[in-house]
Amino acid sequence: MNPPRLLFAAPASGCGKTTVTCAVLQALVNRGLDPVAFKSGPDYIDPMFHAEVLGVPSRNLDLFLMGEQAVRRSLRQNCAGHGPAILEGAMGYYDGAALSSELSAWDLARRTATPAVLVVDGRGAARSLAAVVKGFCALEEEHGIRGVLFNRVSPMFYPALKDCVEEETGIPVYGYLPVLPDASLESRHLGLITAAEVSDLRGKLSALAAQAEKSIDLDGLLALARSAPDLPPEEENIPASHPARPRIAVARDEAFCFYYADALELLEKLGAELVSFSPLRDEGLPEGCAGLYLGGGYPELYGAALANNTAMRRAVRLAVNRGMPTVAECGGFLYLHRTLSDADGVDRPLVGVLPAAAWNQGKLGRFGYITLTARTEGLLCGAGESLPAHEFHYWESDRPGADFHAQKPRSKRGWDCAWHTPTLYAGFPHVHFCGCQQAAERFVAACARYHGENEG
Repeated sequence: MNPPRLLFAAPASGCGKTTVTCAVLQALVNRGLDPVAFKSGPDYIDPMFHAEVLGVPSRNLDLFLMGEQAVRRSLRQNCAGHGPAILEGAMGYYDGAALSSELSAWDLARRTATPAVLVVDGRGAARSLAAVVKGFCALEEEHGIRGVLFNRVSPMFYPALKDCVEEETGIPVYGYLPVLPDASLESRHLGLITAAEVSDLRGKLSALAAQAEKSIDLDGLLALARSAPDLPPEEENIPASHPARPRIAVARDEAFCFYYADALELLEKLGAELVSFSPLRDEGLPEGCAGLYLGGGYPELYGAALANNTAMRRAVRLAVNRGMPTVAECGGFLYLHRTLSDADGVDRPLVGVLPAAAWNQGKLGRFGYITLTARTEGLLCGAGESLPAHEFHYWESDRPGADFHAQKPRSKRGWDCAWHTPTLYAGFPHVHFCGCQQAAERFVAACARYHGENEG
């Protein structure tokens, strides 16, 4: 089957990719075309906006964290039964690992044979915009750019701009969005604010879709999407579902919301039953749980509420100390600290499993893709084994752990990080289980053993 698909990319972050993506997605939803959405790279935030439009999870397609086969498999499987797929690029089109194009949005478009549409910010320029498009087409012989969309362009200027760019570059221009102050999507330190925090999000999405119908050639984009070639089938080697069906409690609320949908589905395919809970509001862990998954998010913005929920802090501390298998990534890692300095600079008492304090260092710390090599045997892997991972955080810890060595690709830079015991992984790095399936299998198996040892 040939899933119709497009990738929206841009010369750089801040050009309006997410705004354009949501505008087109909402317009396609309004037409009853049942689109599906994806995000290139490790970003957790933009898929939340996609999901708000679609009412179903958006998926990350990350070549480093997942590997090429898992990326193509996710694309095929999650397109099945849907209409057109819209992929949103990350950063600039050619921005990959260590000033290369490897692992970039361009690389994703190339490896999935997806036509790319370049979203160009039209503010403060005229014919120079043709040079931007022409330059992007010249950098790689197989550039994959099949169209252009302009953002923040006036209706009066657009017709002449379209003619100029098409004449100079030979690349079709499929429309534009004007400046829409009442439909802006704001940002903060980890990127866009989450969908749940945007005031009148439904109204903004409705306005974006209405504008897309007026000024974007949606029929032309759909025709371009249908030109994408077939994707080869990718086999999935999943062992038999674990008969114990261990329950894994997954922290899901405003403070903990960074998860990869495909990774959670993999845990379920391996036999786990996932049950959501809120460290902000619930007083205890879900009944019968045999594992704990504390994902990333914004615990620093909810420090007082997390600290005041003493019943939950006690329940998590007892569970981890009793050996319940636990994965705690970034925000979840901070939650296990003895204290966390919140966004107001107030030191809040948290779970206290780790004898550590965390604070805002005022700048982005370790950032980007890394390969984790385990120094110790533990929950996710054996000593000497490696996992692909990603770091992005402004908060720092005085005890970040040293059970893994993190190495950046194409770089000499590396550092020690994370805590790793037979029942615990806790650290700033995020992993995607679809790129390290054996780690997921070990986690579920550990939860099954815990269930068996504590049943009744």
